[in-house]
Parts: sequence; C-alpha cells; structure tokens
Amino acid sequence: LDLSNCSLHSVPPGLAEATTAIVLDLTENPLTTLPSDSFLGFIHLQRLAVPLALECPGGRDAWQDVTEDRSSRLCQGQRNPCNSSEELAWPCPENSVCAPDGPGLTQCLCDTPFHGYKCLREGTFPTLLFGGILGTATVSLSLLLWGTQRRKAKTP
Repeated sequence: LDLSNCSLHSVPPGLAEATTAIVLDLTENPLTTLPSDSFLGFIHLQRLAVPLALECPGGRDAWQDVTEDRSSRLCQGQRNPCNSSEELAWPCPENSVCAPDGPGLTQCLCDTPFHGYKCLREGTFPTLLFGGILGTATVSLSLLLWGTQRRKAKTP
C-alpha cells in the first residue's frame, strides 16, 4: 500500500480497513505522530516505511530490523510480542492465550470451550435460549402496545 507523498498530516481513518497489508509506505508525508492504535490488527505487516521524524510503531523491539536513510525509517519483520522472553505488561487471564494484534500489540483470545468476560464461562453461548427470550419479549410487548394503543388511532 503506497501512501507516500500524499500530504498526510495524520493517519487516514480508512487505513484501519487495510489490516491485510504486508507492505506500507508512509514516507514523504508531513506526519507528526502515529497514534498507538493506528496499526491495530495489522498482523501481516512485514515492511513499514515512515518519515524519519517518526519511530516505528511499537518501538524497535516490535521489529526485527530497523534501518534509516536520509529521509525515512524502514521497519521490517514484525515480531510476535507473545513469543518474547520479556514478561508481558498485560498477561492474559486463565483459559486464554496471547495472540499478536499488530506491531507491539497483543490480544487475549479465549481457549475453546471458554468465552465471555475474562474467559470465565465454559461451553457455548446459549444462542437458542437468548433468541427465544428476546423474540418472546418482543412479540409480547408488541401485542400489548398494539392492544392498548389501538383505540387511540383515528378511524377515517
């Protein structure tokens, strides 16, 4: 994805839709900062070129190789922060596993068959029960409102 020399003053909001990008060039833009969540979900990104004034997202530790030339910084080989020897700042709760979520970013995914807040619920989500209760409540409320509000409707 070549966004070089596009006069970007900030990361475009549509960039979040390009999470499958492998190579991204942001050089020759008057960018002043890269917000930390700009590359959330960019797990396939292997080469990122940014203006020299900016650091690689996630820092040098998030990349295998960082090189600089006259006007740009090239960040290559995104590292998996879950495989690092350093202890994670936000360890995943029990019944979950760490997964990369972009340069220097991680997410915790629930192990099967756990789900819910902090992966504490076991089994599958009760979809049929949830849908049945929601459907019954909706139909009941609709019938109640139709029965009570029908007399207020003007007849021609």
